[in-house]
Amino acid sequence: MLSAFLAEGAHAAAHGVDGAQLGLLWVVPFVGILLSIALLPLLAPKFWHHHFGKTSIFWALAFLVPFGLLFGWANAGEAALTTLLHEYVPFIVLLYALFVVSGGIFVSGTLVGRPAVNAGLLAFGTIAASALGTTGAAMLLIRPLIRANENRKHKVHIFVFFIFLVANIGGSLTPLGDPPLYLGFLKGVDFFWTLEHMMAPMLLSAAVILAVFFVIEWFQFRREEMALQKRETGDALKIEGAHNILLLLAIIMTVLLSNQFSPPGGMDVAGVHVAYAEMIRVGALILIAFLSLQSTKERVRVENAFTWAPIQEVAILFLGIFVTIVPALAILRAGEAGALADAIALVTNPDGTANNAMYFWMTGGLSSFLDNAPTYLVFFNMAGGDPQMLMNEGAMTLLAISAGAVFMGANTYIGNAPNFMVKSICEERGIAMPSFFGYMAWSVLILLPVFALVTYVFFLP
Repeated sequence: MLSAFLAEGAHAAAHGVDGAQLGLLWVVPFVGILLSIALLPLLAPKFWHHHFGKTSIFWALAFLVPFGLLFGWANAGEAALTTLLHEYVPFIVLLYALFVVSGGIFVSGTLVGRPAVNAGLLAFGTIAASALGTTGAAMLLIRPLIRANENRKHKVHIFVFFIFLVANIGGSLTPLGDPPLYLGFLKGVDFFWTLEHMMAPMLLSAAVILAVFFVIEWFQFRREEMALQKRETGDALKIEGAHNILLLLAIIMTVLLSNQFSPPGGMDVAGVHVAYAEMIRVGALILIAFLSLQSTKERVRVENAFTWAPIQEVAILFLGIFVTIVPALAILRAGEAGALADAIALVTNPDGTANNAMYFWMTGGLSSFLDNAPTYLVFFNMAGGDPQMLMNEGAMTLLAISAGAVFMGANTYIGNAPNFMVKSICEERGIAMPSFFGYMAWSVLILLPVFALVTYVFFLP
C-alpha cells in the first residue's frame, strides 16, 4: 500500500533509477525480505521476534550498498531519501493516524460470535471500507470482532476472511477506499466512475466470499464446546470514545481535500523536493492523531487492549519493503526496455488490442507482492495513461487494472498494509494466525476461484 494522498510522489520510488539498466539480480533484496517475512517466523521464531528490525535493515542495505558502489552514493542516497520522504513517511503517518484514532473507539458490551453475527460484521466492514478506507475500517472493526469471538476455539478463519473482505475487496467503490483508486482519481478518473464500474465485480466477489465464509463458519461453530453454545446473548452495546469517529471523518476529509486545496511550492531536503502540500497533509494527520491521544480517556485504550506493537512492526518491516522495492518498480516502469519486457508484452493481443484478462491478472499478481498503488500506475500508463480514453472506450481495461490492484492485494499478508496490521493485532491477542504461506493456502483455495469467476464474467471477450 502506498500513501493514498500522493500525487506528485506516486512515481518517486524509481526517481533517479533507470530501470532499463537493471537486471533481475537487483530484485534479490526485495525477494529476500519477502522470504524472511514468510519463513523466519516459522524456522527461527525467537530470532525473528528479537531481530526482525535488523533483518529489514539488512535487506535495505543489500540494495543500497551495491547500488551506491555501481551508480554512485549520491544516486543511492537520492533513491533512498526520495522513497522515505515521498512515500514511506506519508504512508506510515496515514497508518499511524488511522491506528491511533480507531484504537480510541471502544465498543463495550459483548457481541456473540455466532455465524450470523460474524457474517454481519464482515458484511458491514466490507461496505464501510469504501468510505473509511480499508485501513480505517479494518482498524475500527478488528477489535470488536476479536472480542465477539474470544471464547471460540475454531476462529482463525474469521480473521482470514476479514482480511479478504474488509482489508481489501471492500475498498473498491470509491477513491478513498484503497490507494490505487485514489491515485487514479488524482490522474483524472472521475470520483463516481469507480462506484459505477467497480460495483458489479465487487458485489459478485463479496457475495461469493461471504457465502463461502458462512458455510465454513457454520461448520466450525458446530464444533465449539457446549459452554459456548449456551452463550445466547451478549450485553447491551455502547460506544465509548465516539468522538474519534469524527476524527476518522477528519482523516478522510484531509485525504479527499488535500489535493484540491494545496499551496504551490515546496522545499528541498538534501536535494529532494517536498511540496508544501505534502507537508501539510502529513502535519494534519499527525495533529489528528495527537488530538485523539489527548482527548481519549486512557481507560478506553486499556479496555481496547491498545498497544503500539502492531504499528511498530509494520513501520519497521515496510521500511525495508519500501527501499528494496525501488529497483523492482523501476524495472516495471522501463516497460519494453526493462528486464520484464516479455511479461509486460502479455497484456497486448496480437491485433494490438488490450488483453483485459491479462491486465487483471498481471496487475493483481504483482499487487499481491509489490506495492499495489505504483503497480496500478504502471499498468494505467501502459494502457495509455489518458483518463478520458480509459473511462470511455478503454473502460474495461481500466476496470481490469483497478479490480486487479484492489482485489488481489488480499492474496498475501504484504499485498496491502492492513493485512499485516490485522495479523499483528490478532497475534498480539493470542490468535494463532496462519503463516505467510499458510495464509496463501487460504487465498489460493478461496480467492483464486472467485477471481477466475470475475475474469469469466467481466474480462473475457
